[in-house]
Amino acid sequence: MFEQIINIDRIEEAVGLFGSFDENIKLIENEFAIAVVSRGSELKVTGEEANVAKGIRAINGLLLLISRGETLSDLNVRYVLSLVNENNEDKLSEMTADCVCITSRGRPVKAKTLGQKKYVEAMKANTIVLGVGPAGTGKTYLAVAMAVTALRGKDVNRIILTRPAVEAGEKLGFLPGDLQHKVDPYLRPLYDALFDMLGAENFLKHQERGNIEVAPLAYMRGRTLDDSFIILDEAQNTTAEQMKMFLTRLGFNSRMVVTGDVTQIDLPEGKRSGLIEAVRILKGIDSIATVKLSEKDVVRHKLVQDIVKAYEKNEEAKKRK
Repeated sequence: MFEQIINIDRIEEAVGLFGSFDENIKLIENEFAIAVVSRGSELKVTGEEANVAKGIRAINGLLLLISRGETLSDLNVRYVLSLVNENNEDKLSEMTADCVCITSRGRPVKAKTLGQKKYVEAMKANTIVLGVGPAGTGKTYLAVAMAVTALRGKDVNRIILTRPAVEAGEKLGFLPGDLQHKVDPYLRPLYDALFDMLGAENFLKHQERGNIEVAPLAYMRGRTLDDSFIILDEAQNTTAEQMKMFLTRLGFNSRMVVTGDVTQIDLPEGKRSGLIEAVRILKGIDSIATVKLSEKDVVRHKLVQDIVKAYEKNEEAKKRK
């Protein structure tokens, strides 16, 4: 049995590392078949030598997150464990470095995975970014965070958020009210992200001034969008014609982010997804980047990650047959 000691300088770091009812340490112990015992400012790690080495690397990675102001959760602990298993935990310092935006409650928005970090960097470096990935990978949320940062920094004069008005397998029928009331159910996820970044009151002020516009995709036709940060959400539900129409709205000093999940297409049978075509057609063009996120970048409940993985396995099995 191999044994190694880690010294922890501050009691707050030890408390954050162990978590409520030692839940974080239990995850590490179960993952690497080791035992971790706290003795004052020391942690004693015992087990097979290779496993102890992995456990030490995981603990050091989590201590780095804590030192950067991160609060440990089941989600980021499991992510660090997966990085250790892939020998990529050294990249944690890159992931926690930059703050994308500060929310209305003063909470910093940061990339939580390496895939998200790549996505954020692509949005900073390119005029058009296609963010493709499963549910829960933060595609829309991070795009809205980047848009709010650009608006606050006066890099753009307005934020334009749009998505196709396609029902997810259900027919909602005729909705009551004026245009705004009719399109609100389709645009709710965009509102949620904006409320979080700006607060409801600030959002309404910006909307009244025309600094923020939330509209269905059909209302983009015929426009040229200058000095704007434009986000097209749920782009897998655009047709090829709609996608071309949207992309050609780009004006001077504007940026576009197109997000979507190609496994959740709700278009009628026989209709091609504009997002899939755009990824293929726009490949290799300067200032246009495609970032593909995976189930490893899911930042919702762990079960969401498992669900995405299960569906991917099912799709692969279908293709093999």
